[in-house]
Amino acid sequence: MFQSTMLKRAERLAVPAAAAAATTAGVVSMTSSNGDDRQQQQVRGVALCDDKKDESVLSMLGDIQARLSALQQTIGTSTSPTTATYQNDAISTGSSSTKPGIDVVLGSQWGDEGKGKLVDMLSQTYDVCARVAGGSNAGHTIVVDGKKYKFHLLPSGILNEKAMCVIGNGVVIHLPSFLNEIDGLKQSGIDSEGRILLSDRAHIVFDFHQQVDGVQENKLGRNKIGTTKKGIGPAYASKISRNGIRIGDLKNFDFFEMRFRELAEATMNSYPGLEIDIDGQLAYYKSIAERVGAMTTDTIEYTNDAYDSGKRILIEGANATMLDIDFGTYPYVTSSNPSIGSVLTGLGVSPRKISGIYGTTKAYCTRVGEGPFPTELDRDAGIGEHLGVVGAEWGTTTGRARRVGWLDVPQMRYSTLINGFTALNVTKLDVLTGLAEVKIGRAYKHNGKILNTMPSCLKTMSEIEVIYETLPGWTEDISQARNFDDLPVNAQRYVLRVQELLGVPVRWIGCGANRLDMIDRGEGWDMSKLEAEGDSSASE
Repeated sequence: MFQSTMLKRAERLAVPAAAAAATTAGVVSMTSSNGDDRQQQQVRGVALCDDKKDESVLSMLGDIQARLSALQQTIGTSTSPTTATYQNDAISTGSSSTKPGIDVVLGSQWGDEGKGKLVDMLSQTYDVCARVAGGSNAGHTIVVDGKKYKFHLLPSGILNEKAMCVIGNGVVIHLPSFLNEIDGLKQSGIDSEGRILLSDRAHIVFDFHQQVDGVQENKLGRNKIGTTKKGIGPAYASKISRNGIRIGDLKNFDFFEMRFRELAEATMNSYPGLEIDIDGQLAYYKSIAERVGAMTTDTIEYTNDAYDSGKRILIEGANATMLDIDFGTYPYVTSSNPSIGSVLTGLGVSPRKISGIYGTTKAYCTRVGEGPFPTELDRDAGIGEHLGVVGAEWGTTTGRARRVGWLDVPQMRYSTLINGFTALNVTKLDVLTGLAEVKIGRAYKHNGKILNTMPSCLKTMSEIEVIYETLPGWTEDISQARNFDDLPVNAQRYVLRVQELLGVPVRWIGCGANRLDMIDRGEGWDMSKLEAEGDSSASE
């Protein structure tokens, strides 16, 4: 903590000093078509000052940077990557960094934000891809050469044939679904043999967990949560009740059988009328025990060893922050923690090993199931219908029509506060194409009071009024955009306004459904070019 604080203080002093020095020295941004001249002009300027031993502001700037570097070496830590670092090390590869470490991709809304596409792109330069929470209730879709791949338990990084895929101890696994997913990939020409590792501490979702899930949901009647009925909640309930069964237990089948009989009988006693074919289920698990056992290992040791040996690790979050059992819109949530904390508890790594934390958000907002949705639009009419149809908003897991609405800034601020996003991935910007104007939910109002974050009380949530900001739309096709400047000016303004309101750089922008329909902007951006072209202010 002391080291981090000292570095942050040093950076806060150095950055303003750098800006002042550049202004005083009259450094002019003169960029040629290839963008190299600016860097060369600045480098030559510093070199001249050094040669002449000139005590100019540029010399002072160099001294500040040297002192900051010395401070980093002294206390044995490093600052966040600079823009230059990102541009040199990352943009050419589509990755956030080429340095070893753990990077995390998380959902920042209510799920279905498009995390899988970013993971697929980034994972090509990672050695390990991992899932850390949730189960087959998650659904990620990747489009490669026009072909769709749908994942529920496997990390999207499985498409990188050089990467090991880890399913951590925080995941609950329905083994029939898991094995079917692997077999389906093989039929599609994706060989995952020897590349999947299951945590021996991960809990098993049994068929009767899914039955219980349905019974519980039906009992709620009009107060239903909107569960996927994949057995996730009941499986986590078994885990918390300490009668759950783990993947590693299959390696000692006599022990597994004893535990399974106890759990199945207890479940039937709790739910009269529920029938479980205990012997039939045991026969099935005995038939797959060897296959599952070959993939089972201590993933905590494996992951930490991989980190220590310099491997690059990418974590693929499932579900999203607003479905978090602690931080989400409770009780309309999932039964795990699909926020940053799940990396620690669901994989067994230290927070010190985490580098980048990338929040994924749609350019608008969607939600599957019940629960609060402040910026919701009518799915069957007008703009809501446009978002639903053009965005193909149907659940990957359930097939249900997703609810749709405008981007919600208070919700996103809340998610950013919890996770500490270092960059954002804004997906499906292309879906907004064709709208005369686009809106952003900028704040909430409740009983005349402005709220800039999300209230915890569902009653308060039902009473809030959303304050919107309106920006001009665009009609140009953006599916072929590969650089930020390729976007229409109004699309650029929208992205930059989102970045401004959230205070987090928008690093990636999704422009279409295909694998390569993505812009990587690097870190940060300059508003001056757009402001020079016209008034960029938005109306309310």
